[in-house]
Amino acid sequence: MSTMVRSRAYLDGALLAEGFPVANVAAYLDQPGVVVWMDFCAPSESDLHEIADQLGLHELAVEDALSRHQRPKIDHYDTHLFLSNHVMRLDLDTGLPQTSEIDAFVNSRWLVTVRRDDSFSLDPVLQRWDRSVQLTVHGAGFLLYGLLDVIVDSYFDLVGHFDDYYDRVSESLFSDTPLKASEQRRWFHMRRSLVRLHRLVGPMREEVSALMRREHHAVDEAVYPYFQDVYDHVLRVSESTEALRDLVSTIVETNLSVRDYRQNQVMRMVTSWAAIIAVPTLITGFYGMNVPYPGSGQPAGVAMALGLIVALSLGLYVVFRRRDWL
Repeated sequence: MSTMVRSRAYLDGALLAEGFPVANVAAYLDQPGVVVWMDFCAPSESDLHEIADQLGLHELAVEDALSRHQRPKIDHYDTHLFLSNHVMRLDLDTGLPQTSEIDAFVNSRWLVTVRRDDSFSLDPVLQRWDRSVQLTVHGAGFLLYGLLDVIVDSYFDLVGHFDDYYDRVSESLFSDTPLKASEQRRWFHMRRSLVRLHRLVGPMREEVSALMRREHHAVDEAVYPYFQDVYDHVLRVSESTEALRDLVSTIVETNLSVRDYRQNQVMRMVTSWAAIIAVPTLITGFYGMNVPYPGSGQPAGVAMALGLIVALSLGLYVVFRRRDWL
């Protein structure tokens, strides 16, 4: 996959230029008040080193951007910050999660985003920036806010999917129809996906909290309320995932209890019928022996045996029925 590069430059709260090459970044930054954004999709090592040379990106941050499977985090360097985030999608048919990593280099005047592939579209981010483009006058902090806001909103969508799914699961727990093997597999995958989402949200909360610390001067005071809004959303997602994890644990425990209860019901019913069937077996067994019993070999004996079978069987049936064993 070839590298795809997108770029924008803002000046005085308005879009100045877009679609320019990496080589022109330094020229735009030489102009006072210009804020620059660059995005690299599936970049090569040389692509990142080219922008690193122009912006003075730390070599460790560049190394992290080139490596895969970074955990969500924020690193502070002398001239910039490095953030690693993940966007998660959910296959509703199988319950399997799909994650995309997006890294960001942040300075007061520029934002550089790095994506592994184009599975995470930046169009919603650009739309978010365009709705309040005047806030770019406060620096690249607003661009970072738009990116984080879209990522957290995607987490809200996932929470909604999990809510709907586990509502349906809860309603089906007491159904007489047992879950199919495919549904049980999906249930397992959905539970793993929820754990995955929770592991992404926790570091995200710490990351936004670190950005809001005024001693770091990472966020301009004018856009501080926007980051506070993102932080509130992250807290809500975190609380929702915690509640869903508790709900899943309750569902699992309830499912085990219902399964054990149904097994006991089946065993009790089978045992009751076995006791009823044992009555005629016992009586016919006695009369089938070579030892003479009252009425043996006579019509009266047959009638007495049949009477005992019917009476005792009906008696046991009534007793078991009253105790709700049948």
